[in-house]
Amino acid sequence: MSLAVRTLADPSPSSTPRNLLVNGDLAKGSVDQPDEWRTEAWINSPDAFQHHWVHRAGEPNELEVDNLKANDARWEQPLSLDEGFYHASVEVRTEDVGDQNDGATISVMKDHMMSPELKGTSGWRRVGFYFQVGRQGADVDVALRVGGYGSLNAGRAFFRDARLEKLTALPKDAAPMFDWDAIQKAEIPAPIGRLWTMPIFFGLLIAIVIFGWWMYGSEPSSVPATPVRERRPAGKRRSK
Repeated sequence: MSLAVRTLADPSPSSTPRNLLVNGDLAKGSVDQPDEWRTEAWINSPDAFQHHWVHRAGEPNELEVDNLKANDARWEQPLSLDEGFYHASVEVRTEDVGDQNDGATISVMKDHMMSPELKGTSGWRRVGFYFQVGRQGADVDVALRVGGYGSLNAGRAFFRDARLEKLTALPKDAAPMFDWDAIQKAEIPAPIGRLWTMPIFFGLLIAIVIFGWWMYGSEPSSVPATPVRERRPAGKRRSK
């Protein structure tokens, strides 16, 4: 369940702080693998998912996600974040992404923390979202993604200029907005019962232990006693 509080089709930060994503411009790498990025997919096989690093001289570099069948596939980068407000954004275009389930987004791998989706076939557009991290900080995976958790989709998307920025304050009407700590707490199952029932529970447990000890500890030992030889009464010996 998403905990977004507002929606905005194309959020833009009021300033451009330092990009926390390493190699966010996708300029470094070798062969078909950009530095600091890895691929993941729900169905991780060549007939279901293909990925490419598109780098051409004089043009912006791109990451491609091509879901050949319904899937949740992405390029990911792990990061450790301190307390504060953050904005994640990327430029994305799509080709034949399905309309029914999650489309092409930038997201954090946590309960639908994602930007507005692009579906169908679209030109380049920057999308993003805001989120807050509490005092404990957070380890996150930022994902450039087609499909989502429990929401598999097919189609092709291209991503460029991925950014994650820490903000000194949220801009006015920042949206969509997510609270990392609130989502974490929502995922933890609530304890069964109430606080006042705990002493009763432990009291019953102790009573069961004492009763068991009394029942089994007071029974006669099951080890057989050593047999005692019967002694004949003393008398005269028979004469031969």
